[in-house]
Amino acid sequence: MCFSAPASFAAAAITGAIGLASVAKAEERRALPLAAMPVLFSAQQFIEGLLWLQLPVAPEGAEASALTLLFLLFAVVLWPVYAPVCVLLVEPAGWRRVVMGALALAGGIIAIYFIDALLVHEHRASILGGHIFYEVPRRSPPWVAVTYLVATCVPLLISSHRPVQVLGAIVTAGALISYAFYWQAFASVWCFFAAAASIVLFHHFASEARERQAARR
Repeated sequence: MCFSAPASFAAAAITGAIGLASVAKAEERRALPLAAMPVLFSAQQFIEGLLWLQLPVAPEGAEASALTLLFLLFAVVLWPVYAPVCVLLVEPAGWRRVVMGALALAGGIIAIYFIDALLVHEHRASILGGHIFYEVPRRSPPWVAVTYLVATCVPLLISSHRPVQVLGAIVTAGALISYAFYWQAFASVWCFFAAAASIVLFHHFASEARERQAARR
């Protein structure tokens, strides 16, 4: 998260609990990746909490470098692939699945781009203005950022499931706000918005569980 170690660890604990509760509510296997999304946000927030503790002590140390790499693997490699795929898995047949499949492919291309950048170029994190600023290696052309955002946000927005659309709206709004006001710490701030939106997923799976119980009576 973008404020402090305690805030990051608190966000990790809350989103982790939400994720485990969502997984417990999910009945179909194909819905498990979507239900588990808050668990991954929790892991990412926990990593950043550790980074908050490590950067003031040894910003150039091996531990800080490893934590930075782990956070960036979540932020720029995992999410552009995971987001469209987990929504695709729960989407019924139709035009939305076709678009989601294309966006998952685009997200895969972005992930490969950043994997290459992270392996070849130096990466680092620093505390700047009360936020963690991640220096993603290699200056990326505009199409990379646009494709990243489209692959990550649009599948959620076009989902036929209303709560997933709400999640997509929150994530997209978070991306715009983060870019407008916290562009130097975009990855950190935006991931906090996404983690905070995890409650929407729990509501989705809890509602489905209640509907199943009502149908069985």
